[in-house]
Amino acid sequence: MKKTFKLKQENKHPDRVVDSIKYEVRKYIKREKRKTLPEDKDFWFFDCKFAIGDDEPKVIEFADITKSIDEAAKSEAETFYLEILARAEKRPEKEEETEEAESEDEDSLEN
Repeated sequence: MKKTFKLKQENKHPDRVVDSIKYEVRKYIKREKRKTLPEDKDFWFFDCKFAIGDDEPKVIEFADITKSIDEAAKSEAETFYLEILARAEKRPEKEEETEEAESEDEDSLEN
């Protein structure tokens, strides 16, 4: 999703406009998460960018999307840009060092 949202619309309260934008973003995220993952991937990761007005988009964390939308509404900006791109990722393997450390702890307890 690459979209410029308008925060000020005629005949609509600004709070309702913000709520409808958040709803649209959540709906998009749910739709993307429902897609089937490739066989070698474990989860969907979202790359996010955000900009208020005509500023250059900056990378933000996925968890900060709603906070950024609220900030744009508080600053009374006319528009903001939001980019959310989904990509499949594989979880990193757990390190074997933790298993080795546990076995060493067990050996020291036996002595």
